[in-house]
Amino acid sequence: MEDGGKSDVPKLPIPGKRNILITSALPYVNNVPHLGNIIGCVLSADVYARYCRLRGYNAIYICGTDEYGTATETKALEENCTPKEICDKYHAIHNEVYDWFDISFDKFGRTSTPEQTEVCQAIFKKLWENKWLSENTMKQLYCDTCKKFLADRLVEGSCPFDGCNYGSARGDQCENCGKLLDPTELKDPKCKVCQNTPRIRDTDHLFIELPLLKDKLEEYIKETSVAGSWSQNAIQTTNAWLRDGLRQRCITRDLKWGVPVPHEKYKEKVFYVWFDAPIGYVSITSCYTSEWEKWWKNPENVELYQFMGKDNVPFHTVMFPSTQLGTGENWTLMKTISVTEYLNYEDGKFSKSKGVGVFGNDVKDTNIPVEVWRYYLLTNRPEVSDTSFSWKDLQAKLNGELLSNLGNFVNRVLSFIAKPESSGYGSVIPDAPGAESHPLTISLAEKVEKLVAEYVEAMEKVKLKQGLKTAMLISNEGNFYLQANQFWKLYKDDKPSCAIVIRTAAGLVHLIAQLLEPFIPSFSCEVFKQLNLPPHFSLSDERGEVLLASRPWEILPPSHRIGTPQPLFKELVDEEVQQYREKFAGSQADRRARDEAANLTDQLNKTKLSDAKKQKASSSKSGGKPKPQPATDREVTMARLDIRVGKILKAERHPRADALYVEEIDVGGGEIRTVVSGLVNYIHLEEMQNRMVCVLCNLKPAKMRDIVSQAMVLAASSSDGSKVELVEPPESAIIGERVTFPGFEGEPDDLLNPKKKIFETLAVDLHTNENLVACYKDVPFTTSAGVCKVSSISNGPVR
Repeated sequence: MEDGGKSDVPKLPIPGKRNILITSALPYVNNVPHLGNIIGCVLSADVYARYCRLRGYNAIYICGTDEYGTATETKALEENCTPKEICDKYHAIHNEVYDWFDISFDKFGRTSTPEQTEVCQAIFKKLWENKWLSENTMKQLYCDTCKKFLADRLVEGSCPFDGCNYGSARGDQCENCGKLLDPTELKDPKCKVCQNTPRIRDTDHLFIELPLLKDKLEEYIKETSVAGSWSQNAIQTTNAWLRDGLRQRCITRDLKWGVPVPHEKYKEKVFYVWFDAPIGYVSITSCYTSEWEKWWKNPENVELYQFMGKDNVPFHTVMFPSTQLGTGENWTLMKTISVTEYLNYEDGKFSKSKGVGVFGNDVKDTNIPVEVWRYYLLTNRPEVSDTSFSWKDLQAKLNGELLSNLGNFVNRVLSFIAKPESSGYGSVIPDAPGAESHPLTISLAEKVEKLVAEYVEAMEKVKLKQGLKTAMLISNEGNFYLQANQFWKLYKDDKPSCAIVIRTAAGLVHLIAQLLEPFIPSFSCEVFKQLNLPPHFSLSDERGEVLLASRPWEILPPSHRIGTPQPLFKELVDEEVQQYREKFAGSQADRRARDEAANLTDQLNKTKLSDAKKQKASSSKSGGKPKPQPATDREVTMARLDIRVGKILKAERHPRADALYVEEIDVGGGEIRTVVSGLVNYIHLEEMQNRMVCVLCNLKPAKMRDIVSQAMVLAASSSDGSKVELVEPPESAIIGERVTFPGFEGEPDDLLNPKKKIFETLAVDLHTNENLVACYKDVPFTTSAGVCKVSSISNGPVR
């Protein structure tokens, strides 16, 4: 089937077959996944799931969005909505991204469901009955300003570990060194909501006693890590946890958004997300089939394979197995874990929080098809060490491997078959008697048989990169085979031999499409379409399809009519690579700001020049000369911008645009400017009234939905663009006074020439600093009453 063998009817384990349950780490729902997230879990698991279906195994692939916890509450605060609304929004975005990437989930669910509550609470009750839980008082950070205990992700500070000291460590884990933390361990902690310093208070919580489960856990790890061929990085991380000594771990949190604890004393608390999230695999399976226990409580007949990035390892090799073992029930425990290191972006790290890298929703905006993205990510899969994404490397892989090797081989074979009978085979596969005695064909068959065996061996051990490399080697062999036989000469001089070569090569095309279906399914579907075959992919031992690889001339029957050959890949040229590098440079907020600046320039350029025409006409009639324009050869500095302290007298919704406000702003000297701003989705209307603002007054007026905007209000945005705040002068600043930048002196232009892009040039260096002060580079926006600031956004672009 085109979707990789997925069935609409829920599958259950079948006695006597290999029943494989595949999961990938549940992506957190508070942001858009980037390419590092995609290769780290969902894409890698998809490849293995497709491979299992290809081989005829009874496999299901389960995943979904991880929706509970502090990060969701924090995001909801930022976007001024409920956690449920955040989850609905980003679950849909994740679904759309994975659908574009051809991820073949059997079920892509979510954790904010009644099923999650039911399963999670049932597991808790078993742990409580079996006395694996304890009560304890812990010290937790409490914010007097927000009047609540701060969950781990609502706190940031400096990492306490020597040799790290990362300044933006989260309360649960340091992103830099990867170590798990307790918020109270942070140096100089700050509340993420109000930026004030919290204090330590006592609070009661529930803990799972990992030290008491140590013997059971170590026995499981010792046996399974060998039997399941755990990846080396998973073994190293797990052994480090065991070596450092297991500690009791808190399983509850002072939050509202989560699975409530079914205990009278703790009914106001919810389960901590590390405890709750892995149970999501189970609850999502229960949403897939009511008979979920046949998958999850059936270790004799089901093999559990789990895929994730290295930061998730301890939760899957220590925490979740301990939870399962502690219930005393017959759980299906993880057999094999496949772990990736980090995929870096160009010269730095992908970062969801900072918006750095290429994100899942970005790839759709390129002209690069999905099979190229999947291929590149999988050839670059960071299996044993960190790897890097680079646009030049993607170009090299596409042009050198996909286009010149794979695409070239398939197209040469099918195009030759499609030629008229005077120069080809009229689109019909020729018969090939005598193939068994054709030396070059026998040599090829032996090589292909060996490579297919190596492919199967690599894929069974979840060595995905090696499997892909091996499949591509068969394409190499196919190209060598065509060249060695010089089939274009054989067609004229030895038609029987040519028929052997072409039928064998066509069988090889079919085989390669089968082997590559787990990796680049859209390519395989297109090849089968060009072969005039339904997109059903199978490489089963039972059907003898693996054995058939040793006789490629028998794969496609003689007289089979193929479809219409088409080029399979398009060259990526240097100009496109440079465009993509520039487009995806910096953070998402930087890109959004560049787009907004470009859109503003377009609006300005499109503004009707009626006033100018009238002025020109008037000058012609009077014989006078138009006023001289400002000099355009001045150095581009902040002195050329006319930024003034203004006060919003009235703000209302734009009558013809849902996302726009129309403001009447006093900019001094009795002058009232009408300004149109795209702030509806970020700032409530009542909060816009009577605000002191910084106003850029010498932009060329632009008509926006029939209302002419005569200036621009300056605002800062968060790194992911989800939050926007006005840049505010001090309350005692004088309305109409010019905002200055010490060191940049001079009079502003009367009107900025949009063709010179003066504002756009300067805007790239406008930002807020760590103290929330709006700056040009490191020079603050300055008034007679002090500097201009924002409420909470640090290190965000100002536009």
